[in-house]
Amino acid sequence: MHRRLFLSTAGLAAATPALAQRQPHPGNNPQIDYPGFEKLTGEVRRLRAQRLLPFATFRRQAAEPGTLLLDARSERAFAEGHIAGAVNLPLPDFHAESLAATIGPDVSRRILIYCNNNFRNAARPVPMKSAPLALNIGTFINLVGYGYRNVWELADVIDFNDPQVPWVRG
Repeated sequence: MHRRLFLSTAGLAAATPALAQRQPHPGNNPQIDYPGFEKLTGEVRRLRAQRLLPFATFRRQAAEPGTLLLDARSERAFAEGHIAGAVNLPLPDFHAESLAATIGPDVSRRILIYCNNNFRNAARPVPMKSAPLALNIGTFINLVGYGYRNVWELADVIDFNDPQVPWVRG
């Protein structure tokens, strides 16, 4: 009896790899590329290190013709308050078509980004996010991943009540 159980288990183990090859595995979704994401984040890390702007430079560049100031926070947070001149496209809505409609056809257009973690207020509409999950990181990665290489990020932590910050309240 023990021998038969052993053979049955051995037969099952031998059949498992063939069975696994015939049935799709949830980790093998061809529309999800984690190794590609890891490679992209490595490339973005180097680029981003060179693209952090102090607030005075960020503000000056935001006023230059052709520059897009992009706010990737939720529509609600944007409506409650944002930097004057910013255009809202929430990060979950990023895809090739929405980015092209918002940014325009020129993938070399200068794009400036900021997020909740650029504000020391840490209250609505800019509650603090966990530092490794700051919206700037995902926004930067997504923009570069979609081919937009001229992305610049606000480096400083500022107060939206500061008169130097052109904050629009909702």
